Amino acid sequence: MPIYLAAEQQLNVGHATVIEAPAQEGPFVVVFEDDENTAYFYALDSSASDNPIQDALHVYNVEDISDREKPSTVKIGWSMDHSKAVLLINEYPHAVFDFTDKQGYCHSGFPPSVGKGWSLQGHEWQEDVLKLFA
Repeated sequence: MPIYLAAEQQLNVGHATVIEAPAQEGPFVVVFEDDENTAYFYALDSSASDNPIQDALHVYNVEDISDREKPSTVKIGWSMDHSKAVLLINEYPHAVFDFTDKQGYCHSGFPPSVGKGWSLQGHEWQEDVLKLFA
């Protein structure tokens, strides 16, 4: 999966954490947030005239993480064309945003589409989603 690393940080699940990862070119930014209860991955367009948040993906509920006392490593990578982002936790892909097709993917499939023309088919993970980075 050819990507460039935009952010890497140690994570203690359930501790307030925000990791911002802008694409090297263009207006797109993704943000991982653990608010001590849940974790989300956000797609932002900094050129948007209204709210820059375009879509949001549920990553986990803190109470559901059995090994939350162990530190984890969060990495956020971008495709070489700066239009797709992947969230990796301990090298496992948890969420993907495709800014070209305005589609987000996560393992929980939550939340339902928030509108703005994004993820109209929902957020369900697709087994071939990592091919977007080929």
